[in-house]
Amino acid sequence: MRSATINRETAETQITLSLNLDDYSTIEIDTGIGFFDHMLSAFAKHGRFGLVVKANGDLNVDPHHTTEDVGIALGLALKEALGDKQGIERFGSALIPLDETLSRVVIDLSGRSYLVFNAELNNPKLGDYDTEVTEDFFQSLAFNAEMNLHAEVLYGRNTHHKIETLFKALGRALRQAVELNPDIKGVPSTKGVI
Repeated sequence: MRSATINRETAETQITLSLNLDDYSTIEIDTGIGFFDHMLSAFAKHGRFGLVVKANGDLNVDPHHTTEDVGIALGLALKEALGDKQGIERFGSALIPLDETLSRVVIDLSGRSYLVFNAELNNPKLGDYDTEVTEDFFQSLAFNAEMNLHAEVLYGRNTHHKIETLFKALGRALRQAVELNPDIKGVPSTKGVI
């Protein structure tokens, strides 16, 4: 079973995160940030990932450290769970609508870290969640998982819908990329390693 647990402690956050790529029967999220919990749950549900997150952070400051550090932990867990990446599809993409909004996420589990993030998030806060930290989460995830991650809101009006479609598309695209394909021998790269 492809899974990993990451324990990460800093002076700002204490995070325990477990990711299971092959069994999505357990999704339990508690970051102390309601909207972020909702987004991580949507990511896991639509990506069909088992995900357990317990995060205690300096929310008296703001949600930035907690959000960013959960992204770091998730990226590290994904990298560990994938192991040598033998037989994975490697690439994934998803277009996700929600009412007036349409977003796209495209992933390459290439072993190279890169983020392209294009989203105009007009509402600066959703509950206790600062919407600008969405890009910081995606950046932390991409760089610690060592993947190319392109995330874009194509159009929309409602900031909640924009962010939710990005997280759902992230889940669906990542599900495609981590799928095992018996027709793929070794790693899917002309280099022989990813």
